[in-house]
Amino acid sequence: HVAPRRAPVRRASQPQLLLVLACHCHLATFHCFPLHPSPFLIIMIQTIFLITVLLSAFAISLAKDVAVVVQSPSDGPPVTRSNRYQSHVTLYIQNSDGSKTPSGWSTRQSDGAAKDSPFEFQPGVGLIEGWTEGVLKMKEGERSWISIPSEKGYGAQEMGSPSGAGFYIPANSDLLFDIEILEKDAAAMKDL
Repeated sequence: HVAPRRAPVRRASQPQLLLVLACHCHLATFHCFPLHPSPFLIIMIQTIFLITVLLSAFAISLAKDVAVVVQSPSDGPPVTRSNRYQSHVTLYIQNSDGSKTPSGWSTRQSDGAAKDSPFEFQPGVGLIEGWTEGVLKMKEGERSWISIPSEKGYGAQEMGSPSGAGFYIPANSDLLFDIEILEKDAAAMKDL
């Protein structure tokens, strides 16, 4: 008597296994699973699937957070929504490989502006969402890099002129601001 030959075992890739688990989880929920697994196995498969989905969602949400990296710290007071501030700013496009491309907009003469001309702003007033989130993590006198995902920047909206005249921000660009909070706006302080 000769034993039958077994077919070679083919290993599934991780995405294939997740798909199989998801299908089995779905089928088990409707009691259509052909192998009639135990209730414990059904719960385990559903739990693994749920954890996988939650971890994926968490990773995606982290990619959409505004990040602030301090270049020059300060002991000044925190930036608040209730004040206007003077700042020096240079804007870059943050590339997927981690490099940066100048956008053509800067208030610093050292970064291409005709002269130093501080930018005045109030957090939350007429600014992109990421700018407000970032500067509210800063202090007066501090200089930081603020990395803003496109969803909290200009999104699908193109800004400026691609012809090279002035600044340009392509649609769906992640932004990198080099921001120094100089001080509260003196003129706005007199109005208080």
